[in-house]
Amino acid sequence: MGTFYVENFGCRATQADGAAIECQFHKRGLERAAAPEQANVVVFNTCTVTAAADQDARAAIRRIHRKNPGCQIVVTGCYAQRAPEEIAALPGVSQVIGNSHKPRLAEIALPLSEPRAAKAALDFATFAAPALAAEGKNFLPLSSLMPEGRVLTSDARGQVFVSDIFAHTILLAAPVFDAANERTRPNLKVQDGCDNRCSFCVIPYVRGNSRSLPLDQVLREVNALVDGGYREVVISGINLGRWGRDLPCGAEASACAEPVSARLKSYPDTQLRGESCVLPGFVSGHGFSHAGKVAASKPALPAGITDASRRCRFEDLVRSILDYTALEKLRISSVEPMDWSDELIRLVADSPRVAKHAHVPMQSGSDRVLRLMHRKYRPWHYREKIEEIRAAMPTAAIGADVMAGFPGETDPDFEETRRMVEELPFTYLHVFTYSARPGTPAAAMRNQVPVHIARERNRILRDLAAEKKVAFMQSFIGNPLEAITLNVVHSGPAAAATEAITINTPPSPCHSERREEPTDFAEQQGVSQGRDSAFTEALTDNYLKLRLKGRHAPNRWLTAQVEQVEGGALVGVVS
Repeated sequence: MGTFYVENFGCRATQADGAAIECQFHKRGLERAAAPEQANVVVFNTCTVTAAADQDARAAIRRIHRKNPGCQIVVTGCYAQRAPEEIAALPGVSQVIGNSHKPRLAEIALPLSEPRAAKAALDFATFAAPALAAEGKNFLPLSSLMPEGRVLTSDARGQVFVSDIFAHTILLAAPVFDAANERTRPNLKVQDGCDNRCSFCVIPYVRGNSRSLPLDQVLREVNALVDGGYREVVISGINLGRWGRDLPCGAEASACAEPVSARLKSYPDTQLRGESCVLPGFVSGHGFSHAGKVAASKPALPAGITDASRRCRFEDLVRSILDYTALEKLRISSVEPMDWSDELIRLVADSPRVAKHAHVPMQSGSDRVLRLMHRKYRPWHYREKIEEIRAAMPTAAIGADVMAGFPGETDPDFEETRRMVEELPFTYLHVFTYSARPGTPAAAMRNQVPVHIARERNRILRDLAAEKKVAFMQSFIGNPLEAITLNVVHSGPAAAATEAITINTPPSPCHSERREEPTDFAEQQGVSQGRDSAFTEALTDNYLKLRLKGRHAPNRWLTAQVEQVEGGALVGVVS
């Protein structure tokens, strides 16, 4: 049997795309290799948000070509969409498949035995159009995305499959189960693309316009995860707060994405316990219970909405997940400041089922720089929004993206940013040094900031963020916090070695697994304290790392008493 390996670079959306690609290969009978060096087909799912991301992808491609020269190397993702010829020229690259063709990547790449000349002449309309026609009008056949002379080249550089991303209407959706924590916090992408045109950002040009996973499909995905025993789900997107703007609230579902339950049932090794699918890492019969409404298979409208003609909003999605699923905890990833409406803030603040965490991209505290960036808010708007979030949720984690060294950023501009970071109640920051992206307006601007100055500004912001994070963590010493246990235990608070609580990490979100049942009564209850000096990793409701004393089964919400801060994490005991 053939093997494959998907290596992902970049954001949560890329991780979600990678999970969907893995499902494509599994459906075609391939098994996931343990490492890229052992695979017949290696897929690099790339990022292009910075020059460093491009460099990382090129280095990885060269490394695998050197270590596994006989494998078929397929490069996809944002870098592939932006610069396909550049990637195709790299030694060992067999195919470059852009985001425009990613939904059919495995069909393009396989079978390996097919002669190259025959593959070059492959007629997509023949094999794709009949099936796609039944999938819904907003699933655009890939054959229509292939202008003559652009689809591929069949010379020694390999094949290129890239076309206009703005004609792309498909949203790949597959839950992501991240590494050791795949049994606790799956990430579900519900939106892709972006209609904003920030002057520094290449993402709209490689991911296309904003498009949303229809509401009923989101609810089916979430309910399938709940049925599988997952207690927290993270919803994400490229511009998550714009979810639904392309959907009438009464719209029928499209077939752009397959529900988790249907996807799992397509594999012979999927174990079914009763009426539910056993998702990766979940073992039924461990006391999981779900209180809440039984979800309808397809509610006609979002909760509280009576006008089917109006466009959906992100608030409708959050409310519907709360009303139509029994999910214990919903975590929202990054949402732009203009999309944090008063209604959304109230929803997050008032529901104990929504994690108290707000990530609100800022980029700069200078009005002049924000205007150069083509951002849609002013510093005083941003400040008011963060203060509103803090007032509504006094213990919430509040984070931001901040860019250092944007073209034309002066010392006074940077000081405005530094002062805003210092004054606002941030608990963490993602700080980026500006990286010019080819084709963006910012790349052509004058007064590019020297790299050494940009990096120094980055360091100043990071140091400030670290101080604020420590102060935030220390404020919880002696207090209780809710936390979900993850899938890793440490032999001590500073130990480097870790061990998985469960056995046989599953190779892919498409597959289930068997696990030996615990024989110890304490383990059956999910707790083993005092037996040794072990610490179980956990994540608090407000997005702080917690080392919980003792051994605890993963995927359990517990209340912990915080005792101290050590090594960048809280340390506590079950209260």
